[in-house]
Amino acid sequence: MTAIPYASALIIGAGPGISASLARQLGRAGLTVALAARNTEKLAPLAEETGAVPFPADAADPASVEALFSAVEARLGAPEVVVYNASARAPGPLAELDPEAVRKAIEITAFGAFLAVRQAARRMVPRGHGAILLTGATASVKGFAGSAAFAMGKFALRGLAQSAARELGPKGIHVAHVVVDGGVRSERRPESPGKPDSLLDPDAIAATYLDLLRQPRSAWSLEAELRPWTETF
Repeated sequence: MTAIPYASALIIGAGPGISASLARQLGRAGLTVALAARNTEKLAPLAEETGAVPFPADAADPASVEALFSAVEARLGAPEVVVYNASARAPGPLAELDPEAVRKAIEITAFGAFLAVRQAARRMVPRGHGAILLTGATASVKGFAGSAAFAMGKFALRGLAQSAARELGPKGIHVAHVVVDGGVRSERRPESPGKPDSLLDPDAIAATYLDLLRQPRSAWSLEAELRPWTETF
């Protein structure tokens, strides 16, 4: 198996599910892993299990994101891989949505990703080396009724990924957007015995992220689409 050509990773919006699977697999691959979330207490069990280092951060706040990257760099070195998993929803009928809730959802899902990519680029471009992975969703390519805020945020995230890939790729930075096109299995969302593989396995999703990191730059993927084996939508 091809080795991952990076030594450290920062996962923003860390928590259970995809982020936890990523932390485990990146750690097993030999990378030093930093985890960022608003509530670092919730990250303690994962940090203890994986050896990852937790950092507090508000993904939608420019000063907080800048401080996060500075803190990670001071303690672990500049991250060579940055994964943005943070997102937020403001569900409901359009006519009844709270504008501030929508604003906040878009800020966390898309503006926060811009802040992270901006800080990552500042550190990666001078070295000509690095990878930025952005976690998308079905809503990145298809808006659903009652989910306008999430769709707006994820559509913007996809646009950011495409623009960043074309700007940073020639400078040695691999940017990829991952469309997680389906529900993700978890303790709170178990799979129905009558519908095997109808939910995405977070470990399988994380494995795809690692596959992206192993790609030679002569054949970089800029987007990957992951779907459950059986679909209900």
